[in-house]
Amino acid sequence: MGFLEEIQRRRTFGIISHPDAGKTTLTEKLLLFGGAIQEAGAVKNNKIKKGATSDFMEIERQRGISVSTSVLAFNYKDTKINILDTPGHKDFAEDTFRTLTAVDSVIVVIDVAKGVEEQTEKLVAVCRMRKIPIIVFINKLDREGKDAFDLMDEVEQKLGLKVTPLSFPIGMGYDFQGIYNLWEQNINLFSGDSRKNIEETIAFSDVENPELEKIIGQKPADRLREELELIDEVYPKFDRQDYLDGKLQPVFFGSALNNFGVRELLDCFVQIAPSPRPKDSETRLVDPKEEKMTGFVFKIHANMDPKHRDRLAFIKIVSGTFERNKPYYHVRQKKNLKFSSPNAFFAEKKEIVDISYPGDIVGLHDTGNFKIGDTLTEGEIMSFKGIPSFSPEHFRYINNADPMKAKQLDKGIDQLMDEGVAQLFTLEMNNRKIIGTVGALQYEVIQYRLEHEYGAKCTYENFPVHKACWVKPNDPKSEEFKEFRRIKQKFLAHDKYGQLVFLADSDFTIQMTQNKYPNVKLYFTSEFE
Repeated sequence: MGFLEEIQRRRTFGIISHPDAGKTTLTEKLLLFGGAIQEAGAVKNNKIKKGATSDFMEIERQRGISVSTSVLAFNYKDTKINILDTPGHKDFAEDTFRTLTAVDSVIVVIDVAKGVEEQTEKLVAVCRMRKIPIIVFINKLDREGKDAFDLMDEVEQKLGLKVTPLSFPIGMGYDFQGIYNLWEQNINLFSGDSRKNIEETIAFSDVENPELEKIIGQKPADRLREELELIDEVYPKFDRQDYLDGKLQPVFFGSALNNFGVRELLDCFVQIAPSPRPKDSETRLVDPKEEKMTGFVFKIHANMDPKHRDRLAFIKIVSGTFERNKPYYHVRQKKNLKFSSPNAFFAEKKEIVDISYPGDIVGLHDTGNFKIGDTLTEGEIMSFKGIPSFSPEHFRYINNADPMKAKQLDKGIDQLMDEGVAQLFTLEMNNRKIIGTVGALQYEVIQYRLEHEYGAKCTYENFPVHKACWVKPNDPKSEEFKEFRRIKQKFLAHDKYGQLVFLADSDFTIQMTQNKYPNVKLYFTSEFE
């Protein structure tokens, strides 16, 4: 298969939603159809200790939530599919925002009973800003929930999307009988038995067919015909170009836990979702079909394998082919590196690959060369945009609870910060370390991982800070900047990369500081021009 065919057959997408809408369950069922796993671990049932395939950190198994993005790949009908399953919990939103820089399209999962929730709104806003094509999957249809039309209205209003259904439920909750697939014009009936791997579909090219009553009953048949007429009048016809441009979002209905409506979603996804798309760098737009390899690091994960203290840098290939043992140029460090064992993933199973194509995610063993946002090329000096650190919302001093283990603690903090789990700030006046996170749950994850992966214990103390502002003076030698440093010295720190940061205790302080020192600029993300 040639280079261009390889690009055409790749689909790299992320699954996003509010916690508990069923992302991880959907990911599992997609893998089931791809033949990648034989049996799905029921996520809700405590008797089964299997756990979902994509939740591989110990802490995720204990809590039943996903805390880090996992990468899974499988083949389905000649298509190579790369899924990035993201954490839904808002405390880990930063990991999810960064993952969205590495996907070509997304599937948004919505719970039929809860409708559109707050976390979904934030994530969809990021997708719309980046014009990422979106497919909506409305999940848990076997439970009582909102009316299908009301749900679609809510998706349009709250998320600012323009939707068109490509599958539609026959009944809901207790009366749920199945799905009418508008994309292929057939009916799939619900048996309520999730052990059946793949259900039989009954093809109906004509809904007026009297056979329909025999199968689902008179009332439901009449209602379905009315609803399909209504859909025809109210919603726009599906247009693939509008979907790719982010102007139209197809909607599917189903129940991931009961493996229902998932095949309809997958079959349509494979046909309409985009293959790898061009990506903007600071110097130019990079097309996937270019011969020379480019790629960027969007995630770093330490200790994926507890037996070996290893770090993996996840790289999204943007153009060209990535080959094993071939030297590539590390733009930030200005040096060539070669990799003898690049990995492809299936949750915690990894295998070494000789060649990877645009759209693929490759894991590189890292001894500390990579930071999030780093670019690899074949010599061209460029860097990809849009992978910043955001200002944290919670701040705490971190203290060593075991003086004998100071070295382990430092190493642990260092590696976890490289992963982007949280951000480290070192105060100028006394070198005390402060950890800033997007969500409070992160502190428990850090404490737990320091102890279990590095053998170090830590305690926290509150530190009353409202926001971290990256500081950029117009003139570093000016009197104004010197005065700013003198007056604010208690609140000045350095981030991991040595950039100066002002830790402000309130919005009011930020306002006052800007007014008093107009030539000292403050930014809320680390990526400023």
